[in-house]
Amino acid sequence: MDGKTESETAAQSRTKVERKSDRELVVTRVVDAPARIVYDAWTKAEIFRQWWVPKSFGLTLLSCELDVRVGGGYRLVFRHGDSEMAFFGRYLEVVPPSRIVWTNEEGEDEGPVTTVTFEEQGGKTLIVLHELYPSKESLEAASGDKSGMDETFAQLDELLAGSANSGDRS
Repeated sequence: MDGKTESETAAQSRTKVERKSDRELVVTRVVDAPARIVYDAWTKAEIFRQWWVPKSFGLTLLSCELDVRVGGGYRLVFRHGDSEMAFFGRYLEVVPPSRIVWTNEEGEDEGPVTTVTFEEQGGKTLIVLHELYPSKESLEAASGDKSGMDETFAQLDELLAGSANSGDRS
C-alpha cells in the first residue's frame, strides 16, 4: 500500500499524461471550477504558490514571482535540503481566461515551450497543458520531472474545492 487514500488515488487518476510525439507531452485534467477561477490560480502568485509544488517532493517554494503579460516573466525559487534551484522564463501569449504560453529558460540549452488552455464546460474547466520540447532527448531527460503532475493537479482541485466551500468563487 502506498499510503494514499482511495479518494486521493481516484482524484489523481483524473490527470492524464500523454506523450503525443518525440517532442510533445500533453497533460489534461477537468477541475471543478469555472475557467476564470482556474486562470487566477495559474496567474496570481498568492494562489499559485498554494498548489504548484507537489507536497511529496520535499520542496519549499521560497519565492514566486509571476508577471503574467506578454513579455513579462516568472521566477520560482525552491529549496530542497541544502540546495536552491530556480525555474524561470517569459510569457509569449496571454489570453485571459483561456490561454497562457510561456518559455522554460532555466537550463543551459533551449527549454520547452508550455501552453496551457482552460476550456469551461458546464461550470467545470478542462485544463490542457502542452509542452513542446526542442528535441526528443530533452523530452526524455525531463520525463522524470512529470511524476508529480498528478499530485500537483490534485492539489489544485483541493484548493479550488476549498474556494468553492468558502464562497470565494463569485
